[in-house]
Amino acid sequence: MRDVVILGSTGSIGTQALDLVRANPDRFRVVGLTAGGGNPALFEQQVAEFAPAFYGLGEDASIEAAQRPADVVLNGITGAVGLRPTLAALDAGTMLALANKESLIIGGPLVKERAKPGQIVPVDSEHSAIAQSLRGGSPAEVRRLVLTASGGPFRGRTRDDLAQVTPEQALAHPNFAMGRVITTNSATLVNKGLEVIEAHLLFDIPFERIDVVVHPQQMIHSMVEFIDGAVVAQIGLPTMLVPIAMGMAWPERVPNAEAPVDWTRASDWRFEPVDDAAFPAIALAREAGARGLTAPAVYNAANEVCVDAFHEGRLPFPGIVDVIADVVTRHDVPSTQSLTLDDVLAADAWAREAAATRIAAIAAS
Repeated sequence: MRDVVILGSTGSIGTQALDLVRANPDRFRVVGLTAGGGNPALFEQQVAEFAPAFYGLGEDASIEAAQRPADVVLNGITGAVGLRPTLAALDAGTMLALANKESLIIGGPLVKERAKPGQIVPVDSEHSAIAQSLRGGSPAEVRRLVLTASGGPFRGRTRDDLAQVTPEQALAHPNFAMGRVITTNSATLVNKGLEVIEAHLLFDIPFERIDVVVHPQQMIHSMVEFIDGAVVAQIGLPTMLVPIAMGMAWPERVPNAEAPVDWTRASDWRFEPVDDAAFPAIALAREAGARGLTAPAVYNAANEVCVDAFHEGRLPFPGIVDVIADVVTRHDVPSTQSLTLDDVLAADAWAREAAATRIAAIAAS
Protein backbone atom coordinates (compact mmCIF):
# COMPACT_ATOMS: atom_id res chain seq x y z
CA MET A 1 0.00 0.00 0.00
CA ARG A 2 1.38 3.40 -1.01
CA ASP A 3 0.28 6.63 0.61
CA VAL A 4 -0.23 9.20 -2.15
CA VAL A 5 -0.53 12.99 -2.11
CA ILE A 6 -2.17 14.42 -5.23
CA LEU A 7 -1.55 18.08 -6.08
CA GLY A 8 -3.95 19.47 -8.67
CA SER A 9 -6.61 16.87 -7.95
CA THR A 10 -9.39 18.48 -10.00
CA GLY A 11 -7.34 18.74 -13.20
CA SER A 12 -6.88 16.18 -15.95
CA ILE A 13 -3.92 14.41 -14.29
CA GLY A 14 -5.45 14.51 -10.82
CA THR A 15 -8.85 13.13 -11.80
CA GLN A 16 -7.26 10.27 -13.75
CA ALA A 17 -4.98 9.51 -10.81
CA LEU A 18 -8.01 9.24 -8.56
CA ASP A 19 -9.63 6.88 -11.09
CA LEU A 20 -6.58 4.65 -10.70
CA VAL A 21 -6.84 4.83 -6.91
CA ARG A 22 -10.49 3.78 -7.09
CA ALA A 23 -9.56 0.83 -9.28
CA ASN A 24 -6.67 -0.19 -7.01
CA PRO A 25 -7.72 0.37 -3.39
CA ASP A 26 -5.28 -2.32 -2.26
CA ARG A 27 -2.30 -0.44 -3.76
CA PHE A 28 -2.95 3.27 -3.17
CA ARG A 29 -4.33 5.34 -0.31
CA VAL A 30 -4.90 9.09 -0.71
CA VAL A 31 -3.45 10.98 2.26
CA GLY A 32 -3.40 14.46 0.74
CA LEU A 33 -5.42 16.39 -1.85
CA THR A 34 -5.00 19.95 -3.09
CA ALA A 35 -6.31 21.97 -6.00
CA GLY A 36 -6.13 25.49 -7.34
CA GLY A 37 -9.73 26.34 -6.53
CA GLY A 38 -11.20 26.54 -10.02
CA ASN A 39 -13.64 23.69 -9.37
CA PRO A 40 -14.52 23.76 -5.65
CA ALA A 41 -17.58 21.52 -6.02
CA LEU A 42 -15.54 18.69 -7.51
CA PHE A 43 -12.85 19.18 -4.88
CA GLU A 44 -15.42 18.84 -2.11
CA GLN A 45 -16.66 15.60 -3.68
CA GLN A 46 -13.11 14.25 -3.83
CA VAL A 47 -12.43 15.12 -0.20
CA ALA A 48 -15.67 13.48 0.89
CA GLU A 49 -14.90 10.31 -1.08
CA PHE A 50 -11.22 9.82 -0.20
CA ALA A 51 -11.13 11.44 3.28
CA PRO A 52 -7.46 12.46 3.10
CA ALA A 53 -5.63 13.42 6.29
CA PHE A 54 -4.80 16.78 4.70
CA TYR A 55 -6.57 18.82 2.03
CA GLY A 56 -6.72 22.43 0.92
CA LEU A 57 -6.93 24.91 -1.93
CA GLY A 58 -4.15 27.10 -3.28
CA GLU A 59 -0.38 27.17 -3.59
CA ASP A 60 0.31 27.26 0.15
CA ALA A 61 -1.85 24.19 0.68
CA SER A 62 0.06 22.35 -2.06
CA ILE A 63 3.39 23.25 -0.45
CA GLU A 64 2.20 21.97 2.92
CA ALA A 65 0.75 18.81 1.40
CA ALA A 66 4.02 18.08 -0.40
CA GLN A 67 5.90 18.28 2.90
CA ARG A 68 3.70 15.78 4.75
CA PRO A 69 4.59 12.10 5.22
CA ALA A 70 3.77 10.05 2.13
CA ASP A 71 5.28 7.48 -0.21
CA VAL A 72 4.73 9.53 -3.33
CA VAL A 73 3.66 13.07 -4.24
CA LEU A 74 1.98 13.40 -7.64
CA ASN A 75 2.41 16.99 -8.82
CA GLY A 76 -0.35 17.48 -11.38
CA ILE A 77 -0.42 21.28 -11.11
CA THR A 78 -0.23 23.26 -14.35
CA GLY A 79 2.26 26.10 -14.74
CA ALA A 80 5.08 27.77 -12.86
CA VAL A 81 3.05 27.78 -9.63
CA GLY A 82 4.06 24.13 -9.27
CA LEU A 83 7.73 24.95 -8.54
CA ARG A 84 7.50 25.50 -4.77
CA PRO A 85 5.48 22.29 -4.19
CA THR A 86 8.05 20.38 -6.26
CA LEU A 87 10.89 21.72 -4.12
CA ALA A 88 8.92 20.94 -0.95
CA ALA A 89 8.43 17.30 -1.96
CA LEU A 90 12.11 16.92 -2.87
CA ASP A 91 13.25 18.48 0.40
CA ALA A 92 10.94 16.10 2.28
CA GLY A 93 12.67 13.17 0.57
CA THR A 94 9.43 11.86 -0.92
CA MET A 95 9.30 10.23 -4.35
CA LEU A 96 7.98 12.86 -6.77
CA ALA A 97 5.77 11.76 -9.65
CA LEU A 98 6.20 14.85 -11.81
CA ALA A 99 3.50 15.85 -14.27
CA ASN A 100 4.19 19.55 -13.65
CA LYS A 101 6.98 19.82 -16.23
CA GLU A 102 7.20 23.58 -15.74
CA SER A 103 8.72 23.26 -12.27
CA LEU A 104 11.66 21.23 -13.57
CA ILE A 105 12.07 23.41 -16.65
CA ILE A 106 12.07 26.75 -14.86
CA GLY A 107 13.89 25.44 -11.78
CA GLY A 108 16.49 23.54 -13.81
CA PRO A 109 19.66 23.06 -11.75
CA LEU A 110 17.85 24.27 -8.62
CA VAL A 111 15.47 21.30 -8.83
CA LYS A 112 18.14 18.83 -9.88
CA GLU A 113 20.45 19.66 -6.98
CA ARG A 114 17.59 19.12 -4.50
CA ALA A 115 16.65 15.73 -5.97
CA LYS A 116 18.20 12.51 -4.79
CA PRO A 117 19.05 9.91 -7.48
CA GLY A 118 15.84 8.34 -8.72
CA GLN A 119 13.60 10.63 -6.65
CA ILE A 120 11.87 12.22 -9.67
CA VAL A 121 9.68 9.93 -11.77
CA PRO A 122 8.39 11.59 -14.98
CA VAL A 123 4.65 11.46 -15.66
CA ASP A 124 4.60 13.24 -19.02
CA SER A 125 3.75 10.43 -21.43
CA GLU A 126 6.84 11.08 -23.55
CA HIS A 127 9.26 11.08 -20.64
CA SER A 128 7.60 8.12 -18.98
CA ALA A 129 8.05 6.30 -22.29
CA ILE A 130 11.73 7.21 -22.36
CA ALA A 131 12.21 6.14 -18.74
CA GLN A 132 10.61 2.80 -19.54
CA SER A 133 12.62 2.38 -22.76
CA LEU A 134 15.88 3.20 -21.01
CA ARG A 135 15.54 -0.10 -19.18
CA GLY A 136 16.68 -1.66 -22.46
CA GLY A 137 20.31 -0.56 -22.10
CA SER A 138 22.88 1.28 -20.02
CA PRO A 139 23.26 5.10 -20.14
CA ALA A 140 26.54 4.70 -22.07
CA GLU A 141 24.68 2.79 -24.79
CA VAL A 142 22.17 5.58 -25.54
CA ARG A 143 22.72 7.41 -28.84
CA ARG A 144 19.70 9.69 -28.85
CA LEU A 145 16.20 10.27 -27.50
CA VAL A 146 13.27 10.68 -29.88
CA LEU A 147 10.20 12.53 -28.60
CA THR A 148 7.01 12.02 -30.54
CA ALA A 149 4.51 14.83 -31.17
CA SER A 150 0.97 14.62 -32.50
CA GLY A 151 1.51 17.80 -34.50
CA GLY A 152 -1.62 19.22 -32.87
CA PRO A 153 -4.82 20.27 -34.66
CA PHE A 154 -2.94 22.39 -37.23
CA ARG A 155 -0.46 19.84 -38.53
CA GLY A 156 0.30 20.52 -42.19
CA ARG A 157 -0.72 24.18 -42.13
CA THR A 158 1.62 27.00 -43.12
CA ARG A 159 2.34 30.01 -40.95
CA ASP A 160 -0.01 32.10 -43.09
CA ASP A 161 -2.77 29.55 -42.51
CA LEU A 162 -2.42 29.98 -38.74
CA ALA A 163 -3.18 33.71 -38.69
CA GLN A 164 -6.94 33.17 -38.38
CA VAL A 165 -6.91 30.34 -35.84
CA THR A 166 -9.52 30.75 -33.09
CA PRO A 167 -9.27 29.67 -29.46
CA GLU A 168 -11.97 27.05 -30.07
CA GLN A 169 -9.91 25.55 -32.89
CA ALA A 170 -6.75 25.58 -30.79
CA LEU A 171 -8.49 23.61 -28.06
CA ALA A 172 -9.60 20.85 -30.44
CA HIS A 173 -6.69 18.47 -29.81
CA PRO A 174 -6.97 15.34 -31.98
CA ASN A 175 -6.08 12.82 -29.24
CA PHE A 176 -6.00 14.17 -25.70
CA ALA A 177 -8.48 16.04 -23.50
CA MET A 178 -6.37 18.47 -21.46
CA GLY A 179 -6.65 21.88 -19.83
CA ARG A 180 -6.60 25.18 -21.71
CA VAL A 181 -2.90 25.96 -21.29
CA ILE A 182 -1.51 22.53 -22.16
CA THR A 183 -3.92 22.06 -25.08
CA THR A 184 -2.95 25.44 -26.52
CA ASN A 185 0.71 24.61 -25.97
CA SER A 186 0.20 21.43 -27.95
CA ALA A 187 -1.31 23.43 -30.80
CA THR A 188 1.66 25.84 -30.94
CA LEU A 189 4.17 23.02 -30.21
CA VAL A 190 5.39 25.06 -27.24
CA ASN A 191 4.55 21.98 -25.18
CA LYS A 192 6.99 19.93 -27.22
CA GLY A 193 9.62 22.60 -26.82
CA LEU A 194 9.17 22.43 -23.07
CA GLU A 195 9.45 18.66 -23.27
CA VAL A 196 12.78 18.89 -25.09
CA ILE A 197 14.15 20.95 -22.20
CA GLU A 198 12.58 18.53 -19.73
CA ALA A 199 14.18 15.53 -21.44
CA HIS A 200 17.58 17.22 -21.33
CA LEU A 201 17.24 17.86 -17.60
CA LEU A 202 15.75 14.48 -16.67
CA PHE A 203 18.09 12.24 -18.60
CA ASP A 204 21.28 14.34 -18.92
CA ILE A 205 21.30 14.04 -22.71
CA PRO A 206 22.68 16.99 -24.76
CA PHE A 207 20.15 18.92 -26.85
CA GLU A 208 21.80 17.83 -30.10
CA ARG A 209 20.96 14.22 -29.19
CA ILE A 210 17.26 14.89 -28.57
CA ASP A 211 15.04 14.72 -31.66
CA VAL A 212 11.35 15.37 -32.22
CA VAL A 213 9.25 13.54 -34.81
CA VAL A 214 5.59 14.13 -35.64
CA HIS A 215 3.54 10.97 -35.08
CA PRO A 216 -0.15 11.92 -35.45
CA GLN A 217 -1.57 8.68 -34.05
CA GLN A 218 0.45 9.00 -30.80
CA MET A 219 0.56 5.26 -30.32
CA ILE A 220 4.34 5.40 -29.89
CA HIS A 221 4.85 7.70 -26.93
CA SER A 222 8.60 8.16 -27.45
CA MET A 223 11.74 6.18 -28.27
CA VAL A 224 15.35 5.60 -27.31
CA GLU A 225 17.92 4.91 -30.00
CA PHE A 226 20.93 2.87 -28.85
CA ILE A 227 24.47 2.87 -30.23
CA ASP A 228 23.97 -0.41 -32.11
CA GLY A 229 21.07 1.06 -34.11
CA ALA A 230 18.34 -0.62 -32.06
CA VAL A 231 15.36 1.54 -31.13
CA VAL A 232 13.28 0.75 -28.06
CA ALA A 233 9.84 2.38 -27.91
CA GLN A 234 6.92 2.40 -25.50
CA ILE A 235 3.65 1.78 -27.32
CA GLY A 236 0.15 2.23 -25.98
CA LEU A 237 -3.17 3.97 -26.46
CA PRO A 238 -3.01 7.80 -26.52
CA THR A 239 -4.05 8.26 -22.89
CA MET A 240 -2.25 9.24 -19.69
CA LEU A 241 -3.29 6.29 -17.53
CA VAL A 242 -0.11 4.23 -17.92
CA PRO A 243 2.26 7.16 -17.26
CA ILE A 244 0.26 8.20 -14.18
CA ALA A 245 0.16 4.63 -12.88
CA MET A 246 3.89 4.25 -13.48
CA GLY A 247 4.49 7.51 -11.62
CA MET A 248 2.59 6.37 -8.55
CA ALA A 249 3.86 2.77 -8.53
CA TRP A 250 7.41 3.16 -9.94
CA PRO A 251 9.27 0.94 -10.67
CA GLU A 252 6.35 -1.48 -10.61
CA ARG A 253 3.47 -1.71 -13.05
CA VAL A 254 -0.22 -1.53 -12.18
CA PRO A 255 -2.20 -4.39 -13.76
CA ASN A 256 -4.90 -3.27 -16.19
CA ALA A 257 -4.11 0.42 -15.81
CA GLU A 258 -5.09 0.80 -19.47
CA ALA A 259 -6.44 -1.48 -22.19
CA PRO A 260 -3.69 -2.91 -24.42
CA VAL A 261 -3.39 -2.16 -28.13
CA ASP A 262 -5.73 -4.31 -30.21
CA TRP A 263 -3.30 -5.89 -32.67
CA THR A 264 -6.12 -7.64 -34.56
CA ARG A 265 -7.23 -4.32 -36.08
CA ALA A 266 -5.42 -2.91 -39.11
CA SER A 267 -3.87 0.51 -38.57
CA ASP A 268 -1.33 2.84 -40.15
CA TRP A 269 1.19 4.89 -38.22
CA ARG A 270 2.84 7.95 -39.78
CA PHE A 271 6.05 9.78 -38.95
CA GLU A 272 6.84 13.26 -40.29
CA PRO A 273 9.49 15.91 -39.65
CA VAL A 274 8.56 19.00 -37.68
CA ASP A 275 7.83 22.08 -39.82
CA ASP A 276 10.05 24.58 -38.02
CA ALA A 277 8.97 27.43 -40.30
CA ALA A 278 5.31 27.14 -39.30
CA PHE A 279 6.02 25.98 -35.74
CA PRO A 280 9.28 27.57 -34.48
CA ALA A 281 8.54 26.90 -30.80
CA ILE A 282 10.77 23.81 -30.55
CA ALA A 283 13.82 25.51 -32.06
CA LEU A 284 13.24 28.46 -29.74
CA ALA A 285 13.05 26.12 -26.74
CA ARG A 286 16.36 24.53 -27.71
CA GLU A 287 17.90 28.00 -27.78
CA ALA A 288 16.49 28.87 -24.35
CA GLY A 289 17.52 25.49 -22.95
CA ALA A 290 21.07 25.85 -24.27
CA ARG A 291 21.39 29.28 -22.65
CA GLY A 292 20.22 27.69 -19.41
CA LEU A 293 19.80 29.24 -15.96
CA THR A 294 16.80 31.62 -16.15
CA ALA A 295 16.19 31.45 -19.92
CA PRO A 296 13.82 28.43 -19.74
CA ALA A 297 11.84 30.20 -16.99
CA VAL A 298 11.47 33.23 -19.26
CA TYR A 299 10.31 31.01 -22.16
CA ASN A 300 7.67 29.41 -19.95
CA ALA A 301 6.44 32.58 -18.25
CA ALA A 302 6.10 34.53 -21.50
CA ASN A 303 4.14 31.64 -22.96
CA GLU A 304 1.67 31.55 -20.05
CA VAL A 305 0.95 35.26 -20.52
CA CYS A 306 0.61 34.84 -24.29
CA VAL A 307 -1.82 31.92 -23.98
CA ASP A 308 -4.10 34.02 -21.78
CA ALA A 309 -3.89 36.92 -24.23
CA PHE A 310 -4.73 34.66 -27.17
CA HIS A 311 -7.81 33.26 -25.46
CA GLU A 312 -8.90 36.76 -24.47
CA GLY A 313 -8.69 37.93 -28.10
CA ARG A 314 -5.70 40.23 -27.54
CA LEU A 315 -3.12 38.25 -29.52
CA PRO A 316 -3.31 36.24 -32.78
CA PHE A 317 -2.28 32.60 -32.67
CA PRO A 318 1.13 33.04 -34.39
CA GLY A 319 1.77 35.94 -32.04
CA ILE A 320 2.15 33.53 -29.12
CA VAL A 321 5.52 32.23 -30.24
CA ASP A 322 6.50 35.59 -31.78
CA VAL A 323 6.17 37.30 -28.40
CA ILE A 324 7.96 34.45 -26.60
CA ALA A 325 10.85 34.82 -29.06
CA ASP A 326 10.99 38.58 -28.50
CA VAL A 327 11.05 38.19 -24.71
CA VAL A 328 13.61 35.36 -24.70
CA THR A 329 15.89 37.33 -27.03
CA ARG A 330 15.80 40.40 -24.80
CA HIS A 331 16.42 38.51 -21.56
CA ASP A 332 19.87 38.80 -20.02
CA VAL A 333 20.80 35.51 -18.38
CA PRO A 334 22.56 36.22 -15.06
CA SER A 335 26.29 35.69 -14.92
CA THR A 336 26.05 33.58 -11.75
CA GLN A 337 26.96 29.91 -12.01
CA SER A 338 24.29 28.86 -9.51
CA LEU A 339 20.54 29.41 -9.58
CA THR A 340 18.43 30.45 -6.59
CA LEU A 341 14.67 30.46 -6.16
CA ASP A 342 14.77 34.26 -6.09
CA ASP A 343 16.57 34.25 -9.45
CA VAL A 344 13.84 32.08 -10.96
CA LEU A 345 10.99 34.12 -9.51
CA ALA A 346 12.58 37.41 -10.62
CA ALA A 347 13.06 36.12 -14.17
CA ASP A 348 9.50 34.80 -14.20
CA ALA A 349 8.11 38.18 -13.12
CA TRP A 350 10.28 40.08 -15.61
CA ALA A 351 9.17 37.84 -18.47
CA ARG A 352 5.49 38.23 -17.62
CA GLU A 353 5.78 42.01 -17.58
CA ALA A 354 7.84 42.06 -20.79
CA ALA A 355 5.35 39.81 -22.56
CA ALA A 356 2.37 41.89 -21.37
CA THR A 357 4.05 45.08 -22.60
CA ARG A 358 4.78 43.54 -26.00
CA ILE A 359 1.21 42.22 -26.33
CA ALA A 360 -0.20 45.66 -25.51
CA ALA A 361 2.00 47.22 -28.19
CA ILE A 362 0.81 44.68 -30.76
CA ALA A 363 -2.83 45.33 -29.85
CA ALA A 364 -2.33 49.07 -30.16
CA SER A 365 -0.63 48.92 -33.56
